[in-house]
Amino acid sequence: MQPCYSRVSLLLCLGITFVVWFTILFVIITVPAVLEVSLGIHRFYIRTLCRVFEWATLQIELSAKQKNRQFSKPHTKGILSKSKPLSVQENMQELRSSAHSRRSEPQFDMGDVIYFCRKGVESIIDDEVTKSFSAQELESWNLLTRSIRRFPHRGLRLTLLWGLGVLIRYGILLPLRVILAVTGIFLFVILSTSVGFLPNSKFFLGEKVHLMGYRFCVKSLTAFITYHNSENRPKNGSICVANHTTPLDVIILANDRCYSLVGQVHRGLLGLIQRAMVKSSPHIWFERAEVKDRHLVAKRLCDHAADKTKQPILIFPEGTCVNNTSVMMFKKGSFEIGCTIFPVAIKYDFRFGDAYWNSSKFGLVHHLLRIMSSWALVCSVWYLPPMNREEGEDAVQFAKRVKAALAAQAGLADLTWDGGLKRTKVKDAFKEEQQRLYSEILLKVHQTQKQEKCFEDETPEGD
Repeated sequence: MQPCYSRVSLLLCLGITFVVWFTILFVIITVPAVLEVSLGIHRFYIRTLCRVFEWATLQIELSAKQKNRQFSKPHTKGILSKSKPLSVQENMQELRSSAHSRRSEPQFDMGDVIYFCRKGVESIIDDEVTKSFSAQELESWNLLTRSIRRFPHRGLRLTLLWGLGVLIRYGILLPLRVILAVTGIFLFVILSTSVGFLPNSKFFLGEKVHLMGYRFCVKSLTAFITYHNSENRPKNGSICVANHTTPLDVIILANDRCYSLVGQVHRGLLGLIQRAMVKSSPHIWFERAEVKDRHLVAKRLCDHAADKTKQPILIFPEGTCVNNTSVMMFKKGSFEIGCTIFPVAIKYDFRFGDAYWNSSKFGLVHHLLRIMSSWALVCSVWYLPPMNREEGEDAVQFAKRVKAALAAQAGLADLTWDGGLKRTKVKDAFKEEQQRLYSEILLKVHQTQKQEKCFEDETPEGD
């Protein structure tokens, strides 16, 4: 009879654990996600982490002083101290104006080599593109193992605190977050598919289901998001563009309002989620062969944006993930449609975890596990005023103007480089552009010298 009692006790304990878990899930996660309310737990958790990080940084500095070693901080503004960036023409004009003599003929000057040598050395030492695709350095230790190498000066108390943090993150937070994510995805697929069978108002109910699913995912990431300027939130029949750091950018933005997503049809679990999403919301999925047809993609985007009853389209014009220190070149495709553009700037706080997805180093699952095993995902979102193409402005100029406004709002570097350089070599067009600019400088000097010579010949000697 004793083994029978043991089995009953085990089943009873499992049943109680199951009931307690779902009660906590319903009260703390489901109800706030549906009613759009916050219980203040996240805010208290983030404030506590900030105090712990400040104390840890102070301990590291004290430990370094005791060992007569300097606590070095990262070069957040670059290795080199650079002056205000000037164009090629301005730099050449500065070099030529400082030359001690002028040539009567527009030939190559050896002093011009100084500019190109300097720019080349600066690019090697402090490359803007490479820095945009590597993990951001931290000024203080966030008690994560992946950033422990930069902070060798650790005392016994800090080491014990780090060990406690490992137990909390991997023993409590990670399993809880994985269970929340799986539960949220399961409920989302079931509810979204069920709403798709309804004849009327399926898009209205589908929006509520999507919001609940996204908020479940936000809870599973322990994400703390601050939205600014909500009056500029994207409207229906428009396009929303944002800087891109991680695939989770979609969840961060969709937690506040629903968007129509654009992407390629996938298989497996992701394909199952895509099919469930499109049944209850007007998303745009392309087959692999259709993605290569630019005209077909543009037509479908135009048709969607022209319908004021449909949700705004969410697009990341950079085309790749950047480490949230800069904004790379925006592709012009989404700016050729001719509808209103709503820029959105996203800035992550890397003290609580690295949100950047380095796809050449980590797979998507690995990236998600790294975020789920971090302390939290903290970010700020700014809704910028809507922007339209001005008269005489082409798509490339419009894209640059939107990118500049977005970068200025989030405090990111505005770079002109293509994000495709992450995996490919520099195109010959970039080299040819520099050669063209330099040749224009030589021609301009030649014309100036000709005009000055004609003026001197025409001026009487008596004057």
